[in-house]
Amino acid sequence: MSESMLIPCPHCAALNRVPAERLKDGGTCGRCKSGLFAGAPVHLTENNFAAHAERSDIPLLVDFWAPWCGPCRSMAPAFDAAAKQLEPAIRLGKVNTEEEQGLAAHFGIRSIPTLVLLQHGREIARQAGAMGLDDIRRWALAHTSGR
Repeated sequence: MSESMLIPCPHCAALNRVPAERLKDGGTCGRCKSGLFAGAPVHLTENNFAAHAERSDIPLLVDFWAPWCGPCRSMAPAFDAAAKQLEPAIRLGKVNTEEEQGLAAHFGIRSIPTLVLLQHGREIARQAGAMGLDDIRRWALAHTSGR
């Protein structure tokens, strides 16, 4: 019998059971029928954050950013590209700190961009400052390998 994993839908945040060996096949949400892996960062809000950060069985890499932040805007294409490369092993999400001040305060975000890597709601690692695609991938994989 295969181990199943809980994967939140990036569109409606419904939790879906997916056999671990079938993660790479993608999968479809049982509620909204959208793909479970979009190859793009999830827009995280107070409403969907817990599903992705706490209830998901895959790690969540969160980019805390703001629209007025130059380094945030320059890192955005690399973060988007990292989502295509890291899913389904790691889900990537973005929190706009201007819109979601409660989430930013909860994580004690003092500078942006800041990347926070979470597993079942627990912070695994944190990195402040803009990074390129290769650095994002290397950093995320180094902190999730063996978990």
